[in-house]
Amino acid sequence: MEVELRKLSVTDGQDIYDMLQDIPKAENGFINGGHGCSQVEFRQWLVRQDAASRGEGLADWMVPSTTYWLYADGYPVGFAKLRHYLSDRLREDGGNIGYAIRPGQRNKGYGTVMLSKVLEEARRMELGQVLVTIWPGNQSSINVALKNNGTITRSTADKHYIWIDC
Repeated sequence: MEVELRKLSVTDGQDIYDMLQDIPKAENGFINGGHGCSQVEFRQWLVRQDAASRGEGLADWMVPSTTYWLYADGYPVGFAKLRHYLSDRLREDGGNIGYAIRPGQRNKGYGTVMLSKVLEEARRMELGQVLVTIWPGNQSSINVALKNNGTITRSTADKHYIWIDC
């Protein structure tokens, strides 16, 4: 099986749109802003996400972030967002990396592969460490982070703070 990480493009097509409709709008703290969009809204969302990767058009609390798609044999199975750095707020409420896998493609190892590939992108950005915050009930995602050499450094009732060296 060929697995590939691709950066979001404003020309992404129907396959990405369909995937975004499969992945819930909000699940385990991950927000899928492309879910429930019309085709026109999807195009606008792609443009906003592309601009966010350059730090353009961001709300005060936001930082630049890049969106990536994970493809398996040419089929999109999930996506991830990589924040380029952390603000004080994001250090508590978000972290550097968030990711989601299509429901029909879960428990196949794609989350582990995707996080590994996003960590390669973080290395290219020269990030020394990245933070992943995960809800305590999301054991699959906790396992993904730990398989990628993550260390739980703190836990609260709401989340685990998992740091991964790049």
